[in-house]
Amino acid sequence: MRARLISAAVLALAALTAAPAAPATAAASGGPGFTAAPATAAPGDTVTLRATGCPGPATASAPGLFGTVALGPAGGTGQSAAVIVGRYARPGARYDVTFGCDAGQGTVRLAVEERGGLVPGAVHTGLGGGVTGPGSVKVVAVGALVAATGLVAVRRRRPAAH
Repeated sequence: MRARLISAAVLALAALTAAPAAPATAAASGGPGFTAAPATAAPGDTVTLRATGCPGPATASAPGLFGTVALGPAGGTGQSAAVIVGRYARPGARYDVTFGCDAGQGTVRLAVEERGGLVPGAVHTGLGGGVTGPGSVKVVAVGALVAATGLVAVRRRRPAAH
């Protein structure tokens, strides 16, 4: 029983370490190479898809995350495209991003994580916290102006003394 458990653990570890090496091996052997960076993203995050070693047009697709995307020329070598992880992506799930071009095809795993808590950065809702109160000096000044205006109005409406 113990040997079976150890064998299963070793096989699982070997599978985990061999999976990320597959795209690099394809690129090293002269075939196309494919990447998705970052490899873990939350719904709403931007992921950059990249293909190298493809002389013709390349595409990528991941049902459940985004549709088919045409990769365009990237700075340097290769082709790339930026995609936004759909809000309907299931946190905790792993999606296969399938790449294809005339030189070959490949698959890269993209994990979706759940982000909780507060959204980083300011909330864009108008003035927000950028406005402070008027201060006591301004309140007193406005109060004095209102009182003076009221006094002038009362004096003008009073009948003239004979």
